[in-house]
Amino acid sequence: MIKVLFFAGIREALGIDQLELELEGIQTVRQLKEQILKEHQLPTLKQSMTAINESFVTDQEEIKEGDTVAFIPPVSGG
Repeated sequence: MIKVLFFAGIREALGIDQLELELEGIQTVRQLKEQILKEHQLPTLKQSMTAINESFVTDQEEIKEGDTVAFIPPVSGG
């Protein structure tokens, strides 16, 4: 099982700040994003930064049992 954390606009769109998921068939960040996109319409997920266990990673990074994955959407400010 992994924990998935959502921040800012992604959290607001989903209405939740985290999920716990089984890794069934999911090996990489890209596969996890695809799975979440199948279940929820989140256009900002594609452009979001991803961290595993508080370290930023690419979409090719492997996810392991017990990991915490965080999706952080792009932010703008002034």
